[in-house]
Amino acid sequence: MYTVIGAGLIGLATAALLQQRGHEVRVIDPDPASQASHFAAGMLAPTAEMQFEQDPLYPLMFRSAQEYPAFLELVDAPTTLIRSGTLVVAGDRADLSHLHDVLDLQQRYGAQAERLTASQARTLEPALTPGIAGAVSVPGDHQINPRALMAHLLEQVPVERRKADAVDLGPNTIVCAGLGAAEFFDLPLRPVHGDILRLHMPADPAGEPLLRRVVRGFVLDRPVYLVPRGDELVLGATSREDLQPDPLAGGVLDLLRDAARILPDIQLLGIKEVSAGARPGTPDDVPLFGRDPRTDALISTGYFRHGILLAALAARLGADQLSGVEPSPDDQALIQAMNPERFS
Repeated sequence: MYTVIGAGLIGLATAALLQQRGHEVRVIDPDPASQASHFAAGMLAPTAEMQFEQDPLYPLMFRSAQEYPAFLELVDAPTTLIRSGTLVVAGDRADLSHLHDVLDLQQRYGAQAERLTASQARTLEPALTPGIAGAVSVPGDHQINPRALMAHLLEQVPVERRKADAVDLGPNTIVCAGLGAAEFFDLPLRPVHGDILRLHMPADPAGEPLLRRVVRGFVLDRPVYLVPRGDELVLGATSREDLQPDPLAGGVLDLLRDAARILPDIQLLGIKEVSAGARPGTPDDVPLFGRDPRTDALISTGYFRHGILLAALAARLGADQLSGVEPSPDDQALIQAMNPERFS
């Protein structure tokens, strides 16, 4: 029997893979699918998410994106990749300079991304404002619906709706409890809250949606993203390290104002949900994955802003480690980059 503590996307995915391999598994969580994964927009964006001085993250992000199609097939998920690609747009010339600096970084690592003029971007997405300074196209960055995927996984794996305790730990246990992992282990985790909105996005009279692609933007050097999914548009997300779990008016104001700078018609959409989630951050923004020397339980947490993207890789590595699969040299390098003892 394997035990998974934490029923977010990574915990549920790990349990589903173990079960798919023929193992008996249980998941422990008092409130499944209710924490960081519940609030996430669902972007699979290894290229657009690249930031300077985060080199250890890049191999993790690209490997997980590559593994996502096989992962979804293994867990028989009804949700599929929405392969519409991503546009990253610049609000003004200063934002465009920053965007091109990031593009240089992306291309140095072999990522597929290319410059577009403002008019080329508006040909792809006519609702964008004529005032944008330019854009970058990232055709390989896609999205999924995390809530739909977790609902599917909850139908597959047994969940004990209770709080885990120390007796549940051991060599056959993996702790995927996000910030909750700090209740069991001395880990350098911090909550990074993000305000996020979900808007109603009805089609126009001709049946066309307001947006077809994920649109990420830089407005006065602030990041903003818009994720279209059916009749819903997800708008996010702020990043704040405070003790306020509720969405803040100032954060919502910034998101709406910045989004309207690049997509003016967003002001016509109805608000469906305003919420805030806490993401589990680490000092270097790289996850924590490895055995606890005291209990021999496997730790899998600290995925910060990349939990949805990294879920495919994290679930496979977690299932491999628990079931005794010898890691390949490439996997060993990824595991070493996430070793929790790097902060000791």
